[in-house]
Amino acid sequence: MIHTLAYSLLFGKPLIMYGGLLTFFLLLVTAAVGFLNYRGIRIMPFKWHPWLAAATITAAVIHALFGLSVYFNF
Repeated sequence: MIHTLAYSLLFGKPLIMYGGLLTFFLLLVTAAVGFLNYRGIRIMPFKWHPWLAAATITAAVIHALFGLSVYFNF
């Protein structure tokens, strides 16, 4: 069931690819917010960092479930 959703096409590419790109983008933004605030550059307040980290973990878990669903048929 999940593997059919993971490999459904969106603009000619599987949905799992977009999930990976979103996860990677969230990871980079989360790291950038932490690093820039550490250096004193406050483009985004540090209070966003935990929220971005939670969004990154959520996206990574969904992406992992999509990837593992192919091998375990769930």
